[in-house]
Amino acid sequence: MIDELKEEEIVNKVGGRFKLSTLIQKRLIALNQGARALVEGRGDKMSVVIQEIIQDKIFLDLTGRVQVRGESEAAEGGTVDLTQPSD
Repeated sequence: MIDELKEEEIVNKVGGRFKLSTLIQKRLIALNQGARALVEGRGDKMSVVIQEIIQDKIFLDLTGRVQVRGESEAAEGGTVDLTQPSD
């Protein structure tokens, strides 16, 4: 898990180290509050978040909220705010 964070690819994918740190922190909070994981993972929550980033499942929008990229959301032209608890 930590090896992935050392790679420049994940840093560049997110847009910098500060954005990466923010994305990880906000997504971990959401997972700890009961959000469902977007990838299959047997490791800890940090590993799940890293895999979500690597697989382009999540990103930070312009307002700093965690958003999910998905086929159904893309078809509708929108995203889902992952910083809010799910209903």
